[in-house]
Amino acid sequence: MTSAHDIASLTFRSTAAETLKGEARVPGDKSISHRSIMLGSLAEGMTEVTGFLQGEDSLNTLRCFRAMGVEISEPVDGRVTIHGVGLHGLAAPKAPLYVGNSGTSMRLMAGILAGQRFDSVLQGDASLSKRPMKRVVDPLLQMGARIESGAEGRSPLKIHGGQALRAIDYHMPMASAQVKSCVLLAGLYAQGPTCVTEPAPTRDHTERMLEGFGVAVGRTDSRVCLDQLDPADRRLRAAPLEVPADISSAAFFLVAASILPGSNILLTHVGLNPTRTGVIDILLAMGADIRIENRRTVGGEPVADLRVKNADLTGIEIDEALVPLAIDEFPVIFVAAACAHGRTVLTGAEELRVKESDRIAVMADGLSRLGIDATPTEDGMVIEGRGEPKPFGSATINAQGDHRIAMAFAVAGLKARGEVTVHDCQFVETSFPGFAELFNRLGGCLELSRH
Repeated sequence: MTSAHDIASLTFRSTAAETLKGEARVPGDKSISHRSIMLGSLAEGMTEVTGFLQGEDSLNTLRCFRAMGVEISEPVDGRVTIHGVGLHGLAAPKAPLYVGNSGTSMRLMAGILAGQRFDSVLQGDASLSKRPMKRVVDPLLQMGARIESGAEGRSPLKIHGGQALRAIDYHMPMASAQVKSCVLLAGLYAQGPTCVTEPAPTRDHTERMLEGFGVAVGRTDSRVCLDQLDPADRRLRAAPLEVPADISSAAFFLVAASILPGSNILLTHVGLNPTRTGVIDILLAMGADIRIENRRTVGGEPVADLRVKNADLTGIEIDEALVPLAIDEFPVIFVAAACAHGRTVLTGAEELRVKESDRIAVMADGLSRLGIDATPTEDGMVIEGRGEPKPFGSATINAQGDHRIAMAFAVAGLKARGEVTVHDCQFVETSFPGFAELFNRLGGCLELSRH
């Protein structure tokens, strides 16, 4: 597959649709797909993964571990076989490890590489090189790692191997599953029990998967601790993994069906990890008609089918407790707010400013271009919902290379009076390959052009 940094620029042209109907399964969860490659590689034995996201971000993670000597099959229809080499079996890569646009890959792999015997370099694309890495470098330095970073603590990261890591009791200054996971993964190589305390709940896929691979993890409301085993005695045991559909990808269709009259769609096998369901809670608070059906547990993760129908939405003040549980879904939540009756207020979401783009600034600008009163604040946004049949005008918007912003404005086009043109959409392939095809199959009107 062509790397996302090599592909031509992609433009979306989205126009109004009548309704959305049908059943769909969105691609596999990106967060879990990343972790399946990482922990499957560190396990002893063969791990078989189904539902793996074949997007560019997770494929870059796969390529990195291949470069460190792990035999991993080429993904076919979401199936991947990983021949794990054990915690201490990775080999020195012959070149820098390129993670593309994936902050998850860089931050989690930094924790793993800090415990290796060899030197390594993690680098990403131009967008990732602007994102903060000091948040993982600092705790790793406290553990005894040796890391050199770029200007202002950004990538690339040069990690010097052969360091004896020591356990820490880390109190995170921000709610970040990536920072928590980085410290826990480094803790696999540290003497003593590594603990992390988080200021607010964040996704717990790493903890669940570690337990699935046989690592004892102690968890309370805000604190996670690894076992006290000596690193030489710790083992990860291979286990089959089934990756559920990504709720972050499902979110675009939850909003699309909610705002478009007569819509009725079923999204199947969606992961409903309680640390990820903030988008559902927010939409329900706005009056959305979302029904959770066929609840079950797959590979330690809760899964269900989501039935969503059109509903009249009302603006709300979003509970700050829900912010870390919906941090990746806010671009499309902003679109829902613009279609709602009345004002929606978001606070406590300053993390949105250091994603693939400054999502507060870029979304506020795009919504304003579409005729919506959207006022950015330091840590959120105030949106005056128009509650009209077609609240959006025509506009040309630059997604700033941010996949979630590109897809959010594609959804906005469903309720536009004219065409919503969105440039710089090529990175949609990193998280949602086949987005346009599925969007149109359910009833959307989205045209693509490359140049």
